[in-house]
Amino acid sequence: MTRRSVGYGFTPPRRSVVNGFTLIELMVALVIFAMLSSAGVYLLHGAVSAQGAVREHLDTQASLIRTHKLMEQDLAQAVSRISRTETGTLAPAFYGRGVQGDLPLIEFVRGGWSNLDNAPRPNLQKIAYWFREEGPGGPRLERQTTGQVDGAVPGAPVNLIDRVSKLDIAYRDETGAWLPDWQNKGAKDMPTAVRLIVTRDKEPSLTLLFVVGNGAQPKQTEPIIQVPTGPVTDGPTRQTPVAPPMPGVPGA
Repeated sequence: MTRRSVGYGFTPPRRSVVNGFTLIELMVALVIFAMLSSAGVYLLHGAVSAQGAVREHLDTQASLIRTHKLMEQDLAQAVSRISRTETGTLAPAFYGRGVQGDLPLIEFVRGGWSNLDNAPRPNLQKIAYWFREEGPGGPRLERQTTGQVDGAVPGAPVNLIDRVSKLDIAYRDETGAWLPDWQNKGAKDMPTAVRLIVTRDKEPSLTLLFVVGNGAQPKQTEPIIQVPTGPVTDGPTRQTPVAPPMPGVPGA
């Protein structure tokens, strides 16, 4: 008869190290590794997407700020100066239209153009703003300058704001009324202010207000009061007495 110890059958058999992992253990390890890898990729994708959205938002804000400052400087220094186009025809001092893709939105002449290199030109510059509905980048607002005020060819336009889904413009006259265009006016007449409402894709509308030239300075409407230089009178017959000269005082 074979003798066995008292604990025989109650202790698990020892497994040799050379046997390795079982198939179930390998599958569990692979599942855990796949879950951790997926979580890492998801977090990385979220960080990259958030960074791209933040960069796009900052670029949008920067373009809006640049456009506002540029238009503010241009319109604030607008001058009432009639110019000539490249074909020689006369152009009014300020020409403002509604939204038309084939014509400039605003045309005017501004002063204060710095001349650091002492070039043979005046300090006046012709400015035009365009709203392009077609072309690369989609609907956009552009700025175009002309080196000479009379008879020169305009330069290449510069893109200011892209992805513009809607744009409205109005011109304020001297009575305070907002007009949809500024065309049937005098050759030297200019609006007092310009209002621009810009709507971009998936963004709220932004209203920009600009003062044109001396529009911030109201015109003189009250008569100037003349201060009398002679003796002060009180009524038609009374006159303020003047003290007699004192004897012995020179020049009295």
